[in-house]
Amino acid sequence: MDIEAVRTFVTVAETGQFQEAAVELRITQQAVSKRVASLERALGVTLFVRTARGARLTLDGQAFLPHAREVLRAVERAAASVRPGERALRVDVLHRRIAPALALRGFYQSHPGTDLDVVTLSDANATTAIEAVLAGEIDATFRAVPAGDLPEGVSAERVLDDPLQLLVGPGHPLTAAKSLTPADLAGHRIWIPGIKQGTEWAAYYDELTETFDLRIDAVGPDFGTEALMDSIADSTALATLIGTRDRYVWPAAHDLRRIPVEGPTPVYPHSFLHRTANPHPILAALRRHLIEARPTPPADAWTPSWAGT
Repeated sequence: MDIEAVRTFVTVAETGQFQEAAVELRITQQAVSKRVASLERALGVTLFVRTARGARLTLDGQAFLPHAREVLRAVERAAASVRPGERALRVDVLHRRIAPALALRGFYQSHPGTDLDVVTLSDANATTAIEAVLAGEIDATFRAVPAGDLPEGVSAERVLDDPLQLLVGPGHPLTAAKSLTPADLAGHRIWIPGIKQGTEWAAYYDELTETFDLRIDAVGPDFGTEALMDSIADSTALATLIGTRDRYVWPAAHDLRRIPVEGPTPVYPHSFLHRTANPHPILAALRRHLIEARPTPPADAWTPSWAGT
């Protein structure tokens, strides 16, 4: 069914005149007549009777009118759902408990009522997330990306360097340490299940492991953060790495300890990526907020050689 023909029918019904409808729609009266005639042929009924006073709805026209109005309302809702400024800003985060998600929450708290849609792209790496940005599936994403390695039309700002901490249970030999150097972690089993080759976080941990001679173990299925915390709490040998600004939750009885890693301080470099020409008004406000709220990186920060600035 031709939506413009339906719109023309409703306009004629509301104005009562083909000429008035033509003026309102900014088309010729002949075009109005053709659209109505086309709709009548498609429906197999007569919608109007022309009289000396204008156009009067037939019984079929009266029956069709409320449905035609609903069709136009549905079309407008569909258009508004993807029209910048009239739909929620869709932002991708890897996990809802890590630093970028908390940064989004901070933006919302300082801009209450902002229409945000926080999503997590399933199994997406930086490349597929950027493709989703270019395709308009999402408006922005937080990713660690190589310097200068972005397709045309995508912009990135480094907005959040999150220092790593070692997370251990009460029985771990490092549990009493106030802070640790990367060298102190050598020989200890750091378990991060679910690292997928080809992702930016796999590239990050590969270089971290090589640089500081660490033992990062990704063996085993990823049963989620709760299962990981359970395992860390029950083990005297397992540890894992988390971001300082990550806000994972575990039972108090687990008695897990977060130990800063310093000298140098490994940080995970989160960049904010978006389509350069995206006109969504909330995107501009979020970008300004993230840049202004960016925490100062540690003076001894370590990032992988490929990370942007």
